[in-house]
Amino acid sequence: LNKPEWYLTQVLLWIGNHAKFLDDKIQPILDKAGSSVNAGLEFSRALVMLILEKLAADIPCLLYDDALFCHLVDEVLLFERELYGVHGYLSSFPSCMHILSEESCFQRWLTVEKKFALQKMDSMLSSEAAWVSQYKDITDVDELKVPDCAETFMTLLLVITDRYKNLPAASRKLQFLGLQKELVDDFRIRLTQVMKEESRASLGFRYCAILNAVNYIATVLADWADNV
Repeated sequence: LNKPEWYLTQVLLWIGNHAKFLDDKIQPILDKAGSSVNAGLEFSRALVMLILEKLAADIPCLLYDDALFCHLVDEVLLFERELYGVHGYLSSFPSCMHILSEESCFQRWLTVEKKFALQKMDSMLSSEAAWVSQYKDITDVDELKVPDCAETFMTLLLVITDRYKNLPAASRKLQFLGLQKELVDDFRIRLTQVMKEESRASLGFRYCAILNAVNYIATVLADWADNV
């Protein structure tokens, strides 16, 4: 259960190793018979079906172990990326994301994603470098004077989007978007709390850093507004 990468990697190896044989030897036979079947894609589809069976059997066994469940999700997402990006798998075919979209599994994924995002926010705001710009010494890069915590937070949101963007159902994507909106609101509340502590020194370093953070986040969210 703690090594899903073993069978996921094995399937990718089989797909890669058989590609030339299927293209050179099997595809011409199908073409000659007037079939529209793509030998390589059908081979991949059959192997993915085996993975779906394996996942369906494994997931109930690790659903409430955060470490194992997170590791499985991470490995499945890496597998999907290579399957589509390198091997040309079709989005109309069955995929692991259908298993991750099933109710019990999906709700667990959302819960765990939120838990780790909040932990990350705790650590980024308690860091000594939270209000310092990473690029403070490079003037032409640092026009917005973005504090480290704001940049790390927006990267966190971007990573979450990257993880859920290939979910097959729009309704599931919207649930993840709801999580991101919760995180933005949580971050806003945290900034407000720090700002109240700093309100006596409104020209102080940290107060200005908070304003820069808010400006940066608003600017990036506006840029993302065109991303359906």
